[in-house]
Amino acid sequence: MTGEQEQEQGGAGEDAGRGKVAVVTGAGSGIGRAVSRALLAAGWEVVLAGRRREALEETAAGAPRAHVVPMDVADARSVAAAFRDVERLAGRVDLLFNNAGTFGPRGEVDEIDPADWEATLQVNLTGAFLCSAEAFRLMKRQSPRGGRIINNGSISAHSPRPLSAAYTASKHAVTGLTKSLDLDGRPYGITCGQIDIGNAATELLAGLGTDAGALQADGTMRSEPSFPVEEVGRAVLMMAELPASATVNSLVLTAAGMPFAGRG
Repeated sequence: MTGEQEQEQGGAGEDAGRGKVAVVTGAGSGIGRAVSRALLAAGWEVVLAGRRREALEETAAGAPRAHVVPMDVADARSVAAAFRDVERLAGRVDLLFNNAGTFGPRGEVDEIDPADWEATLQVNLTGAFLCSAEAFRLMKRQSPRGGRIINNGSISAHSPRPLSAAYTASKHAVTGLTKSLDLDGRPYGITCGQIDIGNAATELLAGLGTDAGALQADGTMRSEPSFPVEEVGRAVLMMAELPASATVNSLVLTAAGMPFAGRG
């Protein structure tokens, strides 16, 4: 984005006429890819962040407003360098979608290797913290000031699956981070909300084996329904395109009929 473009897009009050810039982490596959493509289709300029350049370039294919910025969310120096690239390429950040994550180790708590526990929290929680901190710094000093952060939680932020202590703990912690970011962002026009997703059809879901049968709380195996991942893109786009005067604090999006509410 050139200085001339920034001048044309800047202005007080409403955001009409100014191009929107989003950063999406974990943009090389699954939910991150679906959300990135939904934003691009809606006219956003999107910075695609993730560890695998080739996967990011696949997401960006044919999209002139997409920027590929490799980044490891678990590495503070990598995140800081990536956001310097974001500012150089796009000039500002209107939206950060903290999506990068890992399911981590499966097992009862006494079976989990502490190193695997730490690695899960480093990606799911510390990664969201590091990216949010860099986005905050830019959102506070850019003009117009402010922006929006959306964290990808999980229905595990409400109710865990069996054998998922590390993942569940990380996602409960993301909820606390979301609320703190939203509170701390008030003086600067920065809002933060969370989307908690259940059984979107992605590679991660396939790895859990929900089609063949997923382990339930009562010890049985049960096939679970899923829904197209593109619907997550639509939901995040809705949250992202609200006016600055409105925000979605928490949104739960699940496959219809999945065993989440009640007794399954």
